[in-house]
Amino acid sequence: MKNSIIKLFFGIALATWTIGCSSENKDENIKIKNKESKTQKKEELVFVNYRDIRDLNPHLYAGEMYAQEMLYETLVNIGPNGYEPCLAESWSISEDGKVYTFNIRKGVKFSDGTVCDAHAIKANFDAILENKSRHTWLEMMHLLESVDLIDDYTIQIKLSKPYYPMLTELGVTRPFAMISPKAMKNGSTKDGVNAYIGTGPYILKKVVTDEYAIFEANENYWGKVPEIKRILVKVIPDNQTRILALEKGEIDLIFGKNMIDADGVNKYKNSDKFTVALSEPTSTRQIVLNTSRSILKDKNVRYALQHATNKEAISQGIFYGLEKPADTLFAKTVPYSNIDLKPFNFDMELANKYLDESGWIKGKDGIRIKNGKRLELNLLYNSDSVTEKTISEYLQAEYKKIGVIINIIGQEEQSYRDNMKAGNFDMVFNICWGTPYDPQSSLAAMRQRVYGDYAAQLGLEDKAEIDEAITKILVSTDEEERQKLYTFVLTRLHEDAVYIPLTYECNKAIYTSKLKNVRFTQTQYEVPFAEMTFE
Repeated sequence: MKNSIIKLFFGIALATWTIGCSSENKDENIKIKNKESKTQKKEELVFVNYRDIRDLNPHLYAGEMYAQEMLYETLVNIGPNGYEPCLAESWSISEDGKVYTFNIRKGVKFSDGTVCDAHAIKANFDAILENKSRHTWLEMMHLLESVDLIDDYTIQIKLSKPYYPMLTELGVTRPFAMISPKAMKNGSTKDGVNAYIGTGPYILKKVVTDEYAIFEANENYWGKVPEIKRILVKVIPDNQTRILALEKGEIDLIFGKNMIDADGVNKYKNSDKFTVALSEPTSTRQIVLNTSRSILKDKNVRYALQHATNKEAISQGIFYGLEKPADTLFAKTVPYSNIDLKPFNFDMELANKYLDESGWIKGKDGIRIKNGKRLELNLLYNSDSVTEKTISEYLQAEYKKIGVIINIIGQEEQSYRDNMKAGNFDMVFNICWGTPYDPQSSLAAMRQRVYGDYAAQLGLEDKAEIDEAITKILVSTDEEERQKLYTFVLTRLHEDAVYIPLTYECNKAIYTSKLKNVRFTQTQYEVPFAEMTFE
């Protein structure tokens, strides 16, 4: 009898152990076990993104920025109160603003055990500069003369001219994040890297392309080790499917300005189970008008389109008021942008008046004609954006009321960007660079073919004057002079009516109310997982 009981007990235990192992192995790669207990906080978080993490080389631009922020760090951080130490524990700037000396933090190692000293920092700068032409959207690249090793923990950067946004460009997600020199390919990163090895609070453990990625806390992190030890990032392209997954408890957090639609935000804003958070304006949704095109070269036509654009209707009808109407190219919360500019108010009568004054006469069909030519324009948008398509269709109907024909052209993202950059458009959707790149990086890029701004401004009589003022802004060491120059540039661009600002985008988050310390940072693409914790 005793032997039978022992055998029975052993059999039950073995079966239980086998089932448990089988279940655990089956679920290992698709979901995270919940370790939550009465005495231990939940340490695992399920995040979601609409696409795969892709190439996380910190010196290139193909990867998801939130994931790069988890793995890599920069010399300085951009905090709510300004610049903060990171891999550089301190720095000094020469009196003429041309020489930056960084004292590298001691005791920091990459997650492969390599010491992060001045030699490793110098190796990263060398790799970045080897591919310099890829990074010329950063004005600093045009001014950088040398990066010199002073000693084992000191590095010095010399510029040909002073450049006030220098620390901002060193603090953004890429390309100045640091990767282990051992992960480089023969000291280079321009053709890829061998592994994604940084000094950040998390380590990438596993990726199944287009399905999920697993990150684990870097237990040797030089700063505070995250309380959330493991993060599973699921790939869910569809917005509604993401919301359903949140409701079912399959994910804990949705984060990002394009990850949640207005319906989702409104649905949960009064929920006890979930928390909704919205940031201050991060960027401006806009339409760029190509002044080098014959019709749009006429300022009166541009003014007519400005006054025929009902931004309040777009804000309420498409975004339920979550994205506020945009009166100017940059929100007043953006540095140097709180200036007195008169908005183009919605006024169809005034829009018609401007077109009448320019000799565009309505025909029997209501469409305006001048010298035998119809007032017809093409509006280019990214076909991957349902929002842009919806706005396009609305504006097409609205502009027709003043006698303007709008042909809507949707193209997949790469073609859309290529045509925008080349100036192959009459009107095109765009978004300004956003925090912390605005206004300096957005304006700096207007002087070269980075996006559509350069081509769009070529028809302006004051283009050279605007570009010269932008150049002076970037090298100015006098705060008062800099503000005057910004005021001049932003006023000219506003009065030239090159841009139709539509709404101010904001960052959004919906998450289980058990998750705490969810916040928005100065870098709009960062998700600060390392600060989060479960109650």
